[in-house]
Amino acid sequence: MLRLLFAGTPDVAVPSLKALAADDEDFEVVAVLTRPDAPAGRGRRLTPSPVKKAALELDIPVLESDPAEPAFLSELAATGAQAAAVVAYGRILKQDVLDALPCGWFNLHFSLLPQWRGAAPVQRAIWAGDSVTGATVFRITAGMDSGPILAQSTVTIGAHENAGDLLGRLAHDGANLLGAALRGMADGRIREVAQPAGAFEKADKIRVEDAHIRFDVPVFAVDRQIRACTPFPGAWCRLHGSGDRDVETLHVLQAAPAEASDPATPDSLAPGRVAVGKRNVWVGTITAPLELLRVKAEGRQAMPAADWARGARLSDTAFCD
Repeated sequence: MLRLLFAGTPDVAVPSLKALAADDEDFEVVAVLTRPDAPAGRGRRLTPSPVKKAALELDIPVLESDPAEPAFLSELAATGAQAAAVVAYGRILKQDVLDALPCGWFNLHFSLLPQWRGAAPVQRAIWAGDSVTGATVFRITAGMDSGPILAQSTVTIGAHENAGDLLGRLAHDGANLLGAALRGMADGRIREVAQPAGAFEKADKIRVEDAHIRFDVPVFAVDRQIRACTPFPGAWCRLHGSGDRDVETLHVLQAAPAEASDPATPDSLAPGRVAVGKRNVWVGTITAPLELLRVKAEGRQAMPAADWARGARLSDTAFCD
């Protein structure tokens, strides 16, 4: 039986923790490493990470120490872990920490490495228009997501799938991949393979300013940007000509290229111009219009775009930028 330390923080890591803990024939999860409780919500109350919550439910000891601190090595040794499984932990590990476990540290990354190394592989794959992505289990080394690969699996990206939906699928598929890879590593059935050299796309973190929607591009590019930024950090634009406000922020939660076969779809619409039908709301791009399906205006609940438009008192010249 392989004694494991599990390191992770957000919801996407929970399926892997639960799967490894459930396999008590092959693994013993001796401890969980996660970030300390952090302020969250409107009250900014200290809140445990999703991984910590799951660990406490599973009655697994939790470590919240900084791996960069000298005292961490003694805490790590006290767990008796032979290897570590890492899923979205969010911290860089120094070489002395990587060397501290006899079997090493292994990461589940949500891309087909070496493509999309970095913080936002799922989002960047959607934004780039990739049709296929996947998950990779690799040994953590000093380089960013560059260690030798143990296992990979592939999935097709749905035509209308957003980053949250795709990441949810990969989290559950990846949990099975991680378990299989660790079993194969432990019993010697898997031979690690070095990642190929070359220039590959990097998956830089997507920030709030990156999620500011551009309408001066083709509709397929607008659609990709919105899906890549959903649910986090959330796609948004500035709306001009709504009610009594000169400008307000409009969050676009769901949208899609307008159906050209629908007779209600405008033939042409200038980039950023808003048009409202009985059951539809469109915004122009440099090609076909984009149909807004679900939005959230300032100070209001999320709702279908058509319902929002009926109460928004949009002017005839309303536009988004």
